[in-house]
Amino acid sequence: MKKIQISPSILSSNFSELGNEIKRLEEGGADMIHVDVMDGHFVPNLTIGPPVIKALRNYSTLPFDVHLMISPVHKYIKDYADAGADIITIHPEATDNLEESINLIKKLNKKIGLSLNPDTPIDTIKKNLSSIDLVLIMSVYPGFGGQKFIPEVVNKIKELKNIKKKQNIEFDIEVDGGINFDNSKLVITAGANISPTGPDATFSIGDETAFGEAFQNLISFSVGSPDFFLWNEVDDAHSVTWKDVDPGSTD
Repeated sequence: MKKIQISPSILSSNFSELGNEIKRLEEGGADMIHVDVMDGHFVPNLTIGPPVIKALRNYSTLPFDVHLMISPVHKYIKDYADAGADIITIHPEATDNLEESINLIKKLNKKIGLSLNPDTPIDTIKKNLSSIDLVLIMSVYPGFGGQKFIPEVVNKIKELKNIKKKQNIEFDIEVDGGINFDNSKLVITAGANISPTGPDATFSIGDETAFGEAFQNLISFSVGSPDFFLWNEVDDAHSVTWKDVDPGSTD
């Protein structure tokens, strides 16, 4: 079984303290940082652009998991790659030539992600699955943080897991939107292995609670068994790391 990775979204962070917020997440044991980029056109909200991502690279060595909710996306891919994105995820609806955009991300030596909105079928990207690194399943309609999880997307996660097994191909399954302590087990059991935690599981915790402890709880609630992970020491800065323990097949 793949390690369950936590990719906290900065969408609900304090933007006036964004660098320090990211430091806290890294110290708390996050595996990567999820960056939501919105243009006010493809989705009805505006967030950040390449200059902010470039500046944030000074605050963390973690991979930046950059989700581009912009259209047309192709002409901006290089800007985000140059700014410091490690994973670039795009929506198939946002480009005129999906294969061309995939090839560009690959040429820039970045990991390739494709995102599916709740109403977008897997068939839209089925022929591309063997050439990408990640599928991001949106469990809310993109545009704003704090939305409620759409449980119907669980079947889509299960379908992707079955495709991986039947076709013997490998890619990560990430689920984004309304993820919290209550529903994380649902998506992980279905086949997801990356979870961008939102405000319920990260930034609303409060200074008195260590991020490391919060992530530990999230994983514990998600997998339902300590056999999935062994936790190493938590130091004075609340830095936590975890490692895989093979629990055997979960299929």
